[in-house]
Amino acid sequence: MNSQHRYKTRFVAKGYAQIYGIDYEETYSLIAKMTTVRPIIIMVVAKGWSLRQMDVKNVFFHGDLHEEVYMEQPPGYVDQTHPNLVCRLKKVLYGLKQAPRTWSNKIVQYLVTSGFQTSNANFSLYVKKTDHEIVIIIIYVDDLIIIGDSDADMFDLKKLLKQKFEMKDLGKLRYFLGIKVIQSPKRIWLL
Repeated sequence: MNSQHRYKTRFVAKGYAQIYGIDYEETYSLIAKMTTVRPIIIMVVAKGWSLRQMDVKNVFFHGDLHEEVYMEQPPGYVDQTHPNLVCRLKKVLYGLKQAPRTWSNKIVQYLVTSGFQTSNANFSLYVKKTDHEIVIIIIYVDDLIIIGDSDADMFDLKKLLKQKFEMKDLGKLRYFLGIKVIQSPKRIWLL
């Protein structure tokens, strides 16, 4: 077997069994809208700014669970001495209805404490502006588009984000919302 093959397993909660008002209250996620993305891309081209993308790994594991949520012991990992015990979750798992909300709260809190302001027009758009720099972040669940007038400032931001969250730098924006993005020095095509 080739050593480059990796097997992943995903531990998923049975969110379909959750009951509104008992196991969860709110569900939502930060989802960028094309009505926001297009004008930002036009501005990027007009000003010659950089357009980059990052992906958050295991996005929902970053969220903290505030509700009391219990689950059965997972098959294959049942404690034989206490097979009827259940697990109380402290962190969010994939499958929970509040998973996107907890991640959204976590990233928003981090961005706001880092000096970003939320756009009133789209809650997935964050702007940090000083006298000499501007950095914009657009969030679509676990994908971040990062725009800025300074590559050095964007590098610093990506470094800060990687220190807080496990992320992968995808370089120049190539795909977003199912759209292929081709960048040249003076144009950007959305296909």
